Amino acid sequence: MNWIDYESPHSVREAVDLLNEAGDRAKPMAGGTDLLVQLRAGRWDADIVVDIKNIPELNEITYDPEQGLTLGAAVPCYRIYGNNAISNAYPGLIDCASLIGGTQIQGRASLGGNLCNSTPSADSIPAMIALGATAHIAGPNGTRDVAVEDFCTGPGSNVLERGELLVSIHFPAPQSGMGANYIRFIPRNEMDIAVAGAGVSVILENGTIKSARISLASVAPTPLYVKAAGDSLAGKPPTAESIQTAAEIARDAAKPISDMRGTAEYRTHLCEVLTRRALQTAIERAREA
Repeated sequence: MNWIDYESPHSVREAVDLLNEAGDRAKPMAGGTDLLVQLRAGRWDADIVVDIKNIPELNEITYDPEQGLTLGAAVPCYRIYGNNAISNAYPGLIDCASLIGGTQIQGRASLGGNLCNSTPSADSIPAMIALGATAHIAGPNGTRDVAVEDFCTGPGSNVLERGELLVSIHFPAPQSGMGANYIRFIPRNEMDIAVAGAGVSVILENGTIKSARISLASVAPTPLYVKAAGDSLAGKPPTAESIQTAAEIARDAAKPISDMRGTAEYRTHLCEVLTRRALQTAIERAREA
């Protein structure tokens, strides 16, 4: 590692100015659970690390049953699953927040950092896509909002431009009859990278599925939003047949590779299994909502 300067701004404006001045030689740090490892491994070469943990807006949690949930980009996972209001309103979000690393990692890691790291295997991104989340970004030219399914552009890359910073992630208010779930398959019981994962949400109305959203992890260059799979469920009863059809559409949309964690064929099979199981759990939760 070369010499790296450290800055700890206390406002979004100050952070944006630091990032813009240094360009691609600057790296923002929320929890550091990915960034510090990557710097040590030589994946990134930086002149400055901008620690965003001391910016108030990035540490705020705001929830209103009518307006929804806003999570600051630096809010650590333990504050999410330790919040009763979030646990009750967004159990699908708790599924992923409680899976990222071990207990020590969850004391630092954030969903915002997980999103900006932008790996195809990220556990939180499919759940956020399924819940219809939006990323709020600040930069030298003002602010903009990007749907989470459009945020990642490739392995480790995303839509953030020079000087831009993810400030928060907003989740729409949960509707009546809504249920969501995220599940993954890993070789070990904890602290491992998903071989495949599935995040889903459904809304039940009068005994039928009003709408659904389905997203996959670890089976494409980016977390994969499979709109066609969710759309196939709209207007149908939550039967084994309709669930299986959606699971098969998700399976067919996957574009996995083979690596040390699993073959492409195995990952393709997992997409169907995990989507089916996640839908079954989401439907059960929707019935209880």
